[in-house]
Amino acid sequence: MNKTLTLLAVVVATAATSFAGTASKKVVVAPQDELFRAGEVQVDAFVAGAAGKYGNHNNVGALGGGLGLSYFLTKYIGIGIDNSLGGTVGGNGSSGGAIDALQGQLIGRLPIESLHLAPYAMVGGGAFWGGNRGQGNGNVGGGVEYRINRGFGLFGDYRWLYGNNGLSENLFRAGARFVF
Repeated sequence: MNKTLTLLAVVVATAATSFAGTASKKVVVAPQDELFRAGEVQVDAFVAGAAGKYGNHNNVGALGGGLGLSYFLTKYIGIGIDNSLGGTVGGNGSSGGAIDALQGQLIGRLPIESLHLAPYAMVGGGAFWGGNRGQGNGNVGGGVEYRINRGFGLFGDYRWLYGNNGLSENLFRAGARFVF
């Protein structure tokens, strides 16, 4: 009987350890959300300044602000439109009135997630009117965005506007970007 009890105790002990499994620690890392992603819609609010020449007038400038809207088809390629409204100063220092500039562009960006930065390049066209002038134009430029979090960033960029009638203006923008 003793041998039977001993054998039964060994079988039960062996069976109990086979169900116990092994102790292991699993580290669960939460996935990090990408700051720059495909399908994002951006709304920009910015201040803008322009300086350059148009026709016979050198040093034509403007200062104002505007709003923009962009959509990124992929993480790297987007399209955008923006409208700037400001007051102009003519080449002789006199006020030239209000100017309205509507620009559309194709945007290529290269996000650097670890630095929260996305340098970008733009090419497009548009039109401007007011201040005793108005015409269509082409534009090319670039900038950089610093993304504070997934829904908000700061940006600064530059565009060269070119066209007929000796148009050669530099357009600078800086502002806040709201991302949805």
